[in-house]
Amino acid sequence: MSTLTANRKSSLGLGTLLGWAIIWVFLLAILIAIVYPVAYTLFGSFKTNFELLNSTNILAETWNWKNYAEAWERANFAQYTWNSLFISVASTVLNIIICSMGAYVLARKAFPGRRLLMWVLAATMFITIGAITFRPLYDMMRAVHMHTSLWSVVLIFVGTHLSFDIFLLERFVKAIPKDLDEAATIDGCGFFGIYWRIILPLLTPGLGVVGLFTFREAWNQYVLPLIFTMTHPEMRPLTVGVISLKYSANAAAEWNLMLAGSMLSMLPILVVYLFANKSFIAGMTSGSVKG
Repeated sequence: MSTLTANRKSSLGLGTLLGWAIIWVFLLAILIAIVYPVAYTLFGSFKTNFELLNSTNILAETWNWKNYAEAWERANFAQYTWNSLFISVASTVLNIIICSMGAYVLARKAFPGRRLLMWVLAATMFITIGAITFRPLYDMMRAVHMHTSLWSVVLIFVGTHLSFDIFLLERFVKAIPKDLDEAATIDGCGFFGIYWRIILPLLTPGLGVVGLFTFREAWNQYVLPLIFTMTHPEMRPLTVGVISLKYSANAAAEWNLMLAGSMLSMLPILVVYLFANKSFIAGMTSGSVKG
């Protein structure tokens, strides 16, 4: 009997070790798939174009810091960085305001058509801007004389991201006890006062998640700003400006400068993540543990 028990414990121990080994191999594969492109871009940005295309080593033989200076000057990075910041910050602020208000109303108010509105939001949650919609969107913005402004990119981007973000924040608002609303009403707060003084401060973790995702997606979008800035190079964001580094005056592909420009365009989003890291993690884990 004791021998059978020992064999069973031994098999369980081997099974546990095998399970952990599979998990670690899987995690290591994911880590390599995520880190390798970033590492390749980082080290490739210091190589000459000839070395980048002909060398098999990931590390550069000579570290050419001038790639960054040349990429900054040739791509007009100062202007393009400002354009990207404008699009990303404006989209994030506008999206947070609209979605938090919409989530508050849907979570706290019962009104005719609420179920239909929720159904429409759910139905459009997985619909994204396709190539077929770019022409009518451009024509619409041209009709209101906004096709020469970055606000057109901001409004279209925000309008296509409302459904999911409203649904996400609505879950957060529902998790806030209604007793706080009643106490605030007794103290003289109106509907908007409750939103501004009670709901919005308690919604910070959810706003951190929505804000970080919105900023990241707005920063990385390419096709939409390309269409609206095609005839206005001074309005290009970084994602569009980096592509202009691909070819030099003699039509030769300069991948080293393009990689240097890509690394420069990554820095702002990394800085934003470092500042919003705590709020992002708190928002992602909120509600997972019940007290």
